[in-house]
Amino acid sequence: MNPFLPIQSPSISHSEITRNRYKEYNPTPALSQYIACYWILDVNAPDTQETHRVLPDGCVDIIFDLEASPLSKGAFITGLMTRFETLTFTNEQHFFGIRLFSNHARRFLHFPVQEFIDGRVYLEDVWGVEGLLFTEEIQGARGTLERMDIVETKLILLLRSLGNHRSPELLQTSLHNIFMNHGMNSIQTLAKKVSYSERTIRRVFKEELGVSPKEFSRIIRFQSMLKNLHSVQNGSLMEVALNYGYFDQAHFSNEFKHFYGLVPSIVFPTRT
Repeated sequence: MNPFLPIQSPSISHSEITRNRYKEYNPTPALSQYIACYWILDVNAPDTQETHRVLPDGCVDIIFDLEASPLSKGAFITGLMTRFETLTFTNEQHFFGIRLFSNHARRFLHFPVQEFIDGRVYLEDVWGVEGLLFTEEIQGARGTLERMDIVETKLILLLRSLGNHRSPELLQTSLHNIFMNHGMNSIQTLAKKVSYSERTIRRVFKEELGVSPKEFSRIIRFQSMLKNLHSVQNGSLMEVALNYGYFDQAHFSNEFKHFYGLVPSIVFPTRT
């Protein structure tokens, strides 16, 4: 199992009124080191606008639009996000997603994560006809559990038929250290830990992920702090922030607004 599991805003905040249904599902143990979760998003917006907030989480998603036609528009990949995004819907829509850990995404996507940074690429453009057939299976499945069975069969087959689609060992080791330290890594500390130069680490991150080690660590630190605030009721907002290296109120508030789009007191109104 990966030492880091991200969290998204529907699991945290009740400050935003919405009729959307968002739910996450755990992968089978055989895939838990590669997959953070599967998720569904059902948007109910027949007579009004509905919004859905997406937070940077250090992961890459394959997303299926279950109502999309033609099939070529029915599945797409979203890369690493470096700031929050708010999606607005004006009609009923249904999505199914596969959230891949960034250190293993290349095993399934066959390209470095940096190819998908801050954007979307249609699955057909990556997998060709195989992507269309897979999308058709997912759209035609009878419910979430059947979709998960189809996905897990596919992903396990991909793992067994791997070519040279692994990320470099340096990236794997560096990300493991970042996850284990909750993103509170300086590039100097990381370089000593993995026994590579800072320049080499920066180059590998840029080539593979499309972001610097500092930017990726910021995302993981924010996610780690967010999970702590959500799951542990002890400590004020600022006490928890200090534990994660946010050195003052302004630093904490600016980082929170950058990654979440709201101030901390709105998301956690009962924490002072």
